[in-house]
Amino acid sequence: MKVKVGINGYGTIGKRVAYAVSKQDDMKLTGVTKTKPDFEAYRAGELGIPVYAASEEFLPRFEKAGFEVAGTLEDLLEKVDVIVDATPGGMGARNKELYEAHGVKAVFQGGEKASVAEVSFVAQANYESALGKDYVRVVSCNTTGLTRTLNAIKDYIDYVYAVMIRRAADPNDIRRGPVNAIKPSVEVPSHHGPDVQTILPINIETSAFIVPTTLMHVHSVMVELRKPLTREDVIDIFEDTTRVLLFEEGRGFSSTAQLIEFARDLHREWNNLYEIAVWKESINVRGKRLFYIQAVHQESDVVPENIDAIRAMFELADKWGSIRKTNKSLGILK
Repeated sequence: MKVKVGINGYGTIGKRVAYAVSKQDDMKLTGVTKTKPDFEAYRAGELGIPVYAASEEFLPRFEKAGFEVAGTLEDLLEKVDVIVDATPGGMGARNKELYEAHGVKAVFQGGEKASVAEVSFVAQANYESALGKDYVRVVSCNTTGLTRTLNAIKDYIDYVYAVMIRRAADPNDIRRGPVNAIKPSVEVPSHHGPDVQTILPINIETSAFIVPTTLMHVHSVMVELRKPLTREDVIDIFEDTTRVLLFEEGRGFSSTAQLIEFARDLHREWNNLYEIAVWKESINVRGKRLFYIQAVHQESDVVPENIDAIRAMFELADKWGSIRKTNKSLGILK
């Protein structure tokens, strides 16, 4: 029997997770929710995906547009084994009570506090901790990116300091900025370090800036090493790490624009770059300090984690069995 999956919130993350679910042979996409009959709702209908109103209060919007929904979120919850909550940050915690009432497992996103779930999750770092759980939180795009590379070298880490250079908005978001400014986070250290610590027990501190771009986040990472590691060692480790790719400026990858163009060249849906991109030239070791720079496609790097989280919750596969299955289904390069 396939696990029946619903998506609450068919937006930037929700529609990508829905697509990923549809590519799995052990899962079935049962339906998605929307708050209004926008182009995403119509596209879901064109794809044959049942669309549900996020609650009864939104039904008049669909009725006015003549858009026939399959019911409301509560109706969808009666038909699924697990719901992926891809609603705006903070709403998942409010939705949890409804999921509990319907006896449905739930996957939450990184916009929620860690306390919303039994475990925070990045597949290659702590897959086993989500086995059989009812509520799992897939951490944010930035936290996922940091965790993937830092987990690969965790045995060498004494202390990490990372600077997050964050995109201002997703490409379709016309409401957020800044347009012509660099906005520092006055929260120093920023919340990203503690979020990594919900998965990896390492000493890490972070700070963050928002810049006027929509393409990707960039992280500048400095690691104090507790035992020797050479540049060549790090390159070998990252080359052997799933969902991490090395890119070379010498081959034309001089910015995030080329990384997204690379994803386009792969004919990826929505230009998804599921893998964390590390600039090979940026990897350097000076004494006991390791430096590297990586880029994170904020719209897609958490998508495979959602799939692996579902598989862990229903104990459909072991860690590497799930990761390999997800990678193959989504065309992840390694």
